[in-house]
Amino acid sequence: MSLELSHVRKSFDSFQALKDINLSVGPHDFVCLLGPSGCGKTTLLRIIAGLLQADEGEILFAGQDLSQMPPRSRNFGIVFQSYSLFPNMTVRENIGYGLRIRREPADRIAARVDELLHLIRIPDMAERFPWQLSGGQQQRVAIARALAVNPRLILLDEPLSALDARVRNEMRHEIREVQRRLKIPTIMVTHDQEEALMLADTIVCMNNGVIEQVGSPQALYHAPKTRFVADFIGLSNLLPPDWVRPHAPEVLEANPPPADASDWLLCVRPEHIRLEADADGPAIVRSATFLGNLCRMTLHWGGMDLQVEQHAASAYHEGDRVRPVINPAHGCWVAA
Repeated sequence: MSLELSHVRKSFDSFQALKDINLSVGPHDFVCLLGPSGCGKTTLLRIIAGLLQADEGEILFAGQDLSQMPPRSRNFGIVFQSYSLFPNMTVRENIGYGLRIRREPADRIAARVDELLHLIRIPDMAERFPWQLSGGQQQRVAIARALAVNPRLILLDEPLSALDARVRNEMRHEIREVQRRLKIPTIMVTHDQEEALMLADTIVCMNNGVIEQVGSPQALYHAPKTRFVADFIGLSNLLPPDWVRPHAPEVLEANPPPADASDWLLCVRPEHIRLEADADGPAIVRSATFLGNLCRMTLHWGGMDLQVEQHAASAYHEGDRVRPVINPAHGCWVAA
């Protein structure tokens, strides 16, 4: 069952939150809506859920128009940032809540809850209350509650932002594993690029109410189409053609810019610049930051500061002169 959005728009008074959104989500896709605060990603998620009404546009799920369908009838599972667990209910009661309000038989509810408790790996915590759980355990319960009603689509609104780094990383793997096992189409809102790169089949990169680019994590990282995407997803060096021509002419030979070169920038990722020791080299290392298995260096070259990453064992030090070599196969041109 696929989701199709066509020309969706939404305004709040004079502020246009969404501008002509067009998007397709496949029947088994994990899609991340990625972008900074205020870009419209949560507004879009709430419109898909039925919690907000779009001003214009069409939303179809499995060919069915959702515009006049109330949230409950859509049968979508929703997990919010705050989890929204009922504090006076046990884990078992929280997970089974959606089934109880649908008046499912008690034996079916019990069987489904037991199944989900094992799926989220906390079968021994069924009788605990939310306040007796860690943040990661509460998140598991919120996900199980969303799955209990056999949803047609799962919607996740920044569900991991309140967790510490270690637990957040564990939960990313948990969420992806569950989604792959159940094959339920999933849309997740996040502002965390690492999260999107790890989880998504498809990333929808948004900015100021528009979709900047849609594609696989690999496509958005290695072939961004706009300056915003290149800047927002990973580190990048954005180099004007007039700088590239005298400093890295081999790149222009292998990968010439579009005809209107003044409107384009060469995007080079930090790991695609190789450094060679050279006492008379044209560049100098301004700073070097140790990050465990790699070192991130700021390089001053041709009047510009560039970011370079190398394995820590082969890193250079502040003040070293070097000769940089840009790999022409990895640079791409982005709209300025």
